[in-house]
Amino acid sequence: MRIAIFGIEFYEKSRGLYQQIIDRLEREKCDIYVNEKFYDLVKDKVVFKKEPNTFNQGDNLKNKIDVLFTVGGDGTILESVTYIRDSGVPILGINLGNLGFLSSVSRDEIKTAIDAVLQNNYIINKRSLLKLNSDFKLFGDWNFALNEVTIHKKDNLSMIVVHVYINDQFLNSYWSDGLLISTPTGSTGYSLSVGGPIVAPGSDNFIISPIATHNLTVRPFVIPDSSVIKLKVTGRSNSFMVGLDSRFETIDSSIELEISKCDFSINLIQMSNRSFYDTIREKLKWGHDVRN
Repeated sequence: MRIAIFGIEFYEKSRGLYQQIIDRLEREKCDIYVNEKFYDLVKDKVVFKKEPNTFNQGDNLKNKIDVLFTVGGDGTILESVTYIRDSGVPILGINLGNLGFLSSVSRDEIKTAIDAVLQNNYIINKRSLLKLNSDFKLFGDWNFALNEVTIHKKDNLSMIVVHVYINDQFLNSYWSDGLLISTPTGSTGYSLSVGGPIVAPGSDNFIISPIATHNLTVRPFVIPDSSVIKLKVTGRSNSFMVGLDSRFETIDSSIELEISKCDFSINLIQMSNRSFYDTIREKLKWGHDVRN
């Protein structure tokens, strides 16, 4: 089997876990691939019996690797999506951080998860993405997001106004610090922190959530993901921030943004003994009585 290992940072306290993953894959005679930036970080800290293949952002991974392991947190998965793109390669998220809704495999579950992958004993969970279009081709070939599109004021000046149209019908002008357009996957991220609802994967929805809105009667709004959303941003400043997950660019008020469902999805690996609802209960401590 051809397994890719993807990371952004090397965590010294997790050195043994990196080595555990490598040793297990080498014992099973897997062909190992590592993203080049991460390999530069780990090559002097862990031992490969055979030098792995490397890959970069923009390389076509379709039919080149079978599964990609991300090692880090949810941010690592979000970054890996820009490498996976429309290849269909499934992603297993190994969580070395704290919360981890997407990278749901904990340190204690690594061996079990790797065994499941090698035995093809897992479930594919398809996750939809957002696509951002503009006349200025913002973000180039990487104009998609797994979690959310973010519109945000650039500095500490007064709030901005985001005019929103859905299928060319006016919805609202949001006076706020910004606006989020989220997928169900992103509903447990930034959207959740601004009061948005948790939406189960596969619900075929987008969530529109204002950030620190000036009008207290404005609430997050759920719409079908077949909708086309158009945004026009104004404010005292002529510079604003637009983000796709953790990537940001600066725009001005002359740029109109169009957001729609991406024409491909991302395949996340889910262990057969775990569901989205299990993850939600565990990560959000539902049912835990603090009095105990």
